[in-house]
Amino acid sequence: MTDYSTLFRLDGKHALVIGAGSGIGRESALALAAHGARVTCADRDLTAARETAATGMTAYGLDVLDDVAIERAVVELDPVDVLVFTAATNVRKRILDYTGEEFDRVVALNLRASFQLLRAFGRGMAERGSGSIIGFSSIRGTTVEPGQSVYAATKAGLVQLLRTAAAELGPSGVRANAIAPGVVETPLTAQIKADQSWYDAYAQKGALGRWAQPSELAGAVVYLASDASSFVTGSVLAVDGGWTAVDGRFNPPN
Repeated sequence: MTDYSTLFRLDGKHALVIGAGSGIGRESALALAAHGARVTCADRDLTAARETAATGMTAYGLDVLDDVAIERAVVELDPVDVLVFTAATNVRKRILDYTGEEFDRVVALNLRASFQLLRAFGRGMAERGSGSIIGFSSIRGTTVEPGQSVYAATKAGLVQLLRTAAAELGPSGVRANAIAPGVVETPLTAQIKADQSWYDAYAQKGALGRWAQPSELAGAVVYLASDASSFVTGSVLAVDGGWTAVDGRFNPPN
């Protein structure tokens, strides 16, 4: 008989959260720890990582743009059972205004770093025969708007990267999934929040009529990290308040 009371428990699991210094990463780390995981809070900003880890977790300084640093982390940290990566950047410009340097900067963090993390930590998971990899895509992986070209391309690319990881690592007992948030109040969306009309327009697009708080993504992370999702891999879990389910906001007459 399955003990459903422990389905979401993560006791004995070591979770590494990349980007744990703020936003969704911070809330993910807190939620995983609350469900019994031993959590390492990794961030380029070690001070921010330490603030998150202050309740009994471990802080670790990591720049995911540094391949050598990623390989060193694999050696220095205990074997990782759950890998969560949330770090991302965006340059909101239309395609014709984009520079090559800006393109490379967004792709380097959003896609290439994810590729390096998958390879570095996925190898050990495959050798041990278990593991859960959780990456953060976006509604922009499927729906776009002007000024989101490169960001959207990286988030769509991340989905396919994780799906391929699911196919390749599944026989070794490793699961890989993506979470696709809608609009969330994080440092990455500060530019939008500063413009009231822009902020309001985004709030009304989803079925719930509001933005999400970072804490509202944490449940999805715990689910995908735990045995509650033991048969879930290669999936994209939308946590978007109905954004991708709603086509426009006009209410036609009966």
